[in-house]
Amino acid sequence: MSVDYAVVIPTVGRDSLQVVLDALEEGDGPPPREVIVVDDRPDPGPLPPTHSARVLRTGGRGPAAARNAGWRAACCEWVAFLDDDVVPAHDWKLRLVDDLARLGLDVGASQARVVVPLPEDRAPTDWERGTAGLAHARWITADMAYRRAALVHAGGFDERFPRAYREDAELALRVQANGYRIVNGERVTTHPVRAAGFFASLRQQRGNADDALVRRLIGPEWRRRVGGAPGLLPRHAVTAASGVAAVLGGLLGLRRTALAAGGVWAALTAWFAVERIAPGPRTPDEVAKMVVTSALIPPAACLHRLRGEWRHRAVPVAGRERRIVLATDDRLRVSARAGGAVER
Repeated sequence: MSVDYAVVIPTVGRDSLQVVLDALEEGDGPPPREVIVVDDRPDPGPLPPTHSARVLRTGGRGPAAARNAGWRAACCEWVAFLDDDVVPAHDWKLRLVDDLARLGLDVGASQARVVVPLPEDRAPTDWERGTAGLAHARWITADMAYRRAALVHAGGFDERFPRAYREDAELALRVQANGYRIVNGERVTTHPVRAAGFFASLRQQRGNADDALVRRLIGPEWRRRVGGAPGLLPRHAVTAASGVAAVLGGLLGLRRTALAAGGVWAALTAWFAVERIAPGPRTPDEVAKMVVTSALIPPAACLHRLRGEWRHRAVPVAGRERRIVLATDDRLRVSARAGGAVER
């Protein structure tokens, strides 16, 4: 059975894009009707040879906007999203078509199994362990095929998400709320660990701003619904507050307050650093990286979360209106039982 599909690849110009395009050009299996590369750099430069792919440009608006531009430009029944840093297998096209050919109209998307190769001769670093989490993440668009009708009904990705973080899970929940199922396919795609600098884990804290938007769009139980691990923000808040109290206590001459708060800050920071160092290779470079960033991450996480809450303050919190209505109905019933006048 033939499958009408297009492939959309948002990119920021990584060299690894060439690997993806070569796999689509040379691999086994029915070719897509179209390959669309969406260059999302603010100042686009040269790209690797794109073969027959069509290139669109979105000016640095983020991967959600780039994917929207790509799928809206495609007219196929299915749109397969690939990241520009994955390695599709040589038979990826064949496996994708096999995955999609058997699906009924109630299925809105098919997710690949993502494999993250880790070093075999040593324990993985903190960054490598973080990337390995992609192998167990729900609905990630590193390799995700959506029925175009499902994207139309859901309205596509929410472009208020500026990073490749949470935007895929939020879309998946909306697609499922529209009555579609999302299934796991049999194809396997490799996601190598990219090189990362000393402060990579610190830069990742910008995702806390996106968590603020997710909480408002999905509701208080958003972590459970997206399959996320329990967050460390409450502990980071205590750590950051202790550090601020220690500094203020010192400036104001409150020696006991400064010492007590400083002790709490030091204990929590050391605990956080040890948690990150213990499972890793414990090389001098890795230990130094963990010690420095463990001191910087708590205040950064809190500041980014506050920034996100302020930026998205006008977005209604999902479920709040229903809770207000239920609480109002409860009060009215109590008042009625007490003989009070009730106007509806």
